[in-house]
Amino acid sequence: MDVRKETPEEQSERLRQEELKRNPSGAFGDGMNRAEFGSLADLVGGLGWKGTGILILLLVIGYVLYKLLF
Repeated sequence: MDVRKETPEEQSERLRQEELKRNPSGAFGDGMNRAEFGSLADLVGGLGWKGTGILILLLVIGYVLYKLLF
């Protein structure tokens, strides 16, 4: 057993991989739905905290500019 504690991202990925092994057809359907509709958790998880902050900042700036111009 690994002595170090796993990060939440590692734990989430490990649980996802275990679910894929236990239920491959259900995981296929989940993957199709996620690809079609997207997932905020996947987006934020992929960007990290800095990327998420920049995305929020850009959305706020865009909203303010929209309100000022229209």
